[in-house]
Amino acid sequence: MSQASSDYIRAYMAERPIQAERAALVIIDMQHATGSRDGALGCKLKAEGSSAADYRFDRIERFVVPNALKLREHFRRLGRPVLHVTIGAALPDASDAPPHMRKLFVGTSNFLGSREHEIVEPLKPLPGEHVLRKTTIGAFASTNIDSLLRALSCEQLYLCGVSTNMCVETTAREAADRGYLVTLVEDACGTTHEDLHNVTMRNFQRLFGRVRSTQESVGELEKAHA
Repeated sequence: MSQASSDYIRAYMAERPIQAERAALVIIDMQHATGSRDGALGCKLKAEGSSAADYRFDRIERFVVPNALKLREHFRRLGRPVLHVTIGAALPDASDAPPHMRKLFVGTSNFLGSREHEIVEPLKPLPGEHVLRKTTIGAFASTNIDSLLRALSCEQLYLCGVSTNMCVETTAREAADRGYLVTLVEDACGTTHEDLHNVTMRNFQRLFGRVRSTQESVGELEKAHA
């Protein structure tokens, strides 16, 4: 199948101009539990001898964290909101979480007050940044992110974090279905398998939204802000 025929859906996608004054950065699940090599997931994968750990945490360390920092610096310089979304339970037994999430939260000790629940040091929230805790894969299902973004007059979202094909993608799809212009920042997202990352990026561009690099995102926001 040719590239042209496989991308026919682009003919049906609306063009929407970038408006820096309507933009927000959303950093997803950059916590020790699953976003750090020395966190619960990293230790489990290492103990199992899984090569998936190498790909996941190499990408987080080489791309996700550095590029998320660049994005945050740019959004703060423009005076635009930065939101941190975290995942985890309120209680150690995760009884406050949906059934399908409880084993993950208990197995990674991801609950309020634990180190696993904390955001990794380089991306610790700064004064004025928002933190929202979710118990579901997508942020819109279990936080007030929608009402917060609308109160902040933010209609255009740039998403980064982990995992590309799970919490990032689900939140991005939820946002798109609510009318937000959503951009996945490709080189600021990561997951455990490269093919899952690539398929997510390819599929998201089919009606849901946009995929851009960190450099492209910073450049277009800078241009729109001028």
